[in-house]
Amino acid sequence: MLIYNTTYNIEEEVLSNFLIWLQEAYVPEIEKNGILAHPRLLRVLSHQEENSENFSLQWEVENSALLHRWHLEQGSALSEEMIKIFGNKVVAFPTLLEVME
Repeated sequence: MLIYNTTYNIEEEVLSNFLIWLQEAYVPEIEKNGILAHPRLLRVLSHQEENSENFSLQWEVENSALLHRWHLEQGSALSEEMIKIFGNKVVAFPTLLEVME
């Protein structure tokens, strides 16, 4: 099991609009595809910067091949959409994690 984590640094002036977009457009669109599952949104409490906040969005994915397929089918287009809407006021940092149970 892998966790696909994206940490977002969001400027305060777009924070509320970004969170609405994330929860009402981005997450539901990804769920339609079915590759990424069980989204979890978390506020990052460390690494605080003035005039911005950090959030982490985590998804479960079975393997890296499926994640690559998701990027090709959906992920790249959604990233471009985010940039068109929010420009450089939102910066995303993806990380792939392995669950060690």
